[in-house]
Amino acid sequence: MRKLSLFLLGILPFSAWAAGDNCATRNTVPQDVLNLPQIIELGLCRNPQTASAYLAAESARLAKNAGYANYLPSVNASASASLPYRNEEWGDWSYGASLSASYLIFDFGKRLSDLNQLAASWRATGFDYDESVQNYIYGLIGSYYSLLNADADVKSAEMLQQVAKTARDTASKKFKAGAVAKADVLKAETTLASRELELERAKNNREIAKGTLLTKLSFAADQELQIADLPSEIGMPQETKSIDELLAQAKKTRPDLLRATANKDAAWHRRNSAFLKNLPSISASGSLSWNDTPAETFGAGQDNISASIGIRASMPIFAGFANVYGVRQAQANYERAKEQERMTQDNATLDVFTAYQNYKTAQTVLKQTETLLKSATESERVTSGMYKVGRATMLDWQTAQSELNDAQKQHNAARYDLFTKRAAVALAVGEIKAELESEGKDGK
Repeated sequence: MRKLSLFLLGILPFSAWAAGDNCATRNTVPQDVLNLPQIIELGLCRNPQTASAYLAAESARLAKNAGYANYLPSVNASASASLPYRNEEWGDWSYGASLSASYLIFDFGKRLSDLNQLAASWRATGFDYDESVQNYIYGLIGSYYSLLNADADVKSAEMLQQVAKTARDTASKKFKAGAVAKADVLKAETTLASRELELERAKNNREIAKGTLLTKLSFAADQELQIADLPSEIGMPQETKSIDELLAQAKKTRPDLLRATANKDAAWHRRNSAFLKNLPSISASGSLSWNDTPAETFGAGQDNISASIGIRASMPIFAGFANVYGVRQAQANYERAKEQERMTQDNATLDVFTAYQNYKTAQTVLKQTETLLKSATESERVTSGMYKVGRATMLDWQTAQSELNDAQKQHNAARYDLFTKRAAVALAVGEIKAELESEGKDGK
């Protein structure tokens, strides 16, 4: 089976440029020409979606840390002061203070199940954050290449406009010399007007693509943005991984697969905790109290300081079948989590296979468009020369120009679509951010 690699930035040099400490608060786009790693660095600093996912993971981490509290003693302190009123007379102040402590000695592992459930939930939210980051990076990559594609279309339209002007000027000279009819001039002017219209449309598409990328970076869409183009020599990436290897790698690194497994583990521990809740628990307790009660008060004369220690065992006997149904519900949730994990694995397999096939197709399409562009360019050049010596008609030249226009657009689209499809493979495997970082280090 053919193999491929997931080098996302093999043709892009990594820059030491940093987004800066003010990247999250700045209102204007940096004036530098930004390459893809810099765009991603700037976007991750400013993106509210990834920031929200990070805070969710941080909240889960703190909840997990709070779960360790069950392994520590519980200590409570209280103080009181009271002034009695009886038979329309105020009595003397009474004061008291107490300190109590309790410690869970044994609960058949329920604390451990609760802690493991919180830890698994924390891992799941961490993978959710990872997925949010990777999806955002993939969106930035798509917008980045869309802007490059739109800019390439503008340059192609400008080149074709010059070709149309040359055809118009040539037809005008030949008409003045009496070599061609007025119809040739009119056809050439019509073609030129069409090329000028296409140029304006290409510029409009470029502005829309630029606004889309700026919006993803959380900047106003009407600002100016300069991004680095790709080197002209693209070529095919070196192939190193088969689809079977990609599927195996996805099981280790794809965030939604890891999240589904973590959710299944959390459901398993939650089921155990629901069962262990019905078993006895043993706790130790102790208390120390101090009272200062006036002598004339009922009960006075007792020791000012008192203390107690004890062992307590408790076990739920009957709670209206709530515990029984709770265990059954936890078991059902666990079974559901297993099915969701299996469904996620099936979807991941399809994603990797689809992305792989799309990438291989994009490679083939790029090769074909390169051949098509070379042929269309040579055809236009030959036809223009033949028209100048009277061996071709203006219609022939117009046809060649139209074919060149279509070939140029298809090549531009295929050129940048190849990198978008390659990023889609990395996203499907779950390594898009790691690939960006590794390629950036290799390109230094």
